[in-house]
Amino acid sequence: MGPDAPVSGPKTPPSFPEATDDNGERQAMMALYARATRAELEAAVERFSPLPQVRKLRPPEAGLVMVQGRTGGDGAPFNMGEATVTRAAVQLEGGATGVSYMLGRAPEKAKAAAILDALWQDPALKLAVNDALAPIRLRLAAEEATAAAEAEATKVNFFTMTRGED
Repeated sequence: MGPDAPVSGPKTPPSFPEATDDNGERQAMMALYARATRAELEAAVERFSPLPQVRKLRPPEAGLVMVQGRTGGDGAPFNMGEATVTRAAVQLEGGATGVSYMLGRAPEKAKAAAILDALWQDPALKLAVNDALAPIRLRLAAEEATAAAEAEATKVNFFTMTRGED
């Protein structure tokens, strides 16, 4: 390269924060909020009344996201279609910021999930939020057990079947 060659930026990739156990816990909480009903989330938020001052950073709003699939699960990606998503972001008086993304049009559910996310990030309230969400976990576990029992009832064990000859 000559002296007149353009100078480009560094060739190293940008650094991203490493995933921590806290990130994994927060992902699990986000998944729990998404599977909960609006009434369940609002009941959990009510347990923290009176709430600290809540500032809406991003009021609940619905939009579309493109859903991608892969041929055979690992082939080339393709666009399957669009899905409706509701998102919200709030900040509590102490500075904790909570966000949520919900499939479908659910502004009140998204707001409640964002508030719970912000409350969960406060170390003093983390256990209380987990306790408030225990009924949701119990319902989901019961639903999974029912589905597993229904699937087990249809299971065929080929090793114990006889041929019909005596």
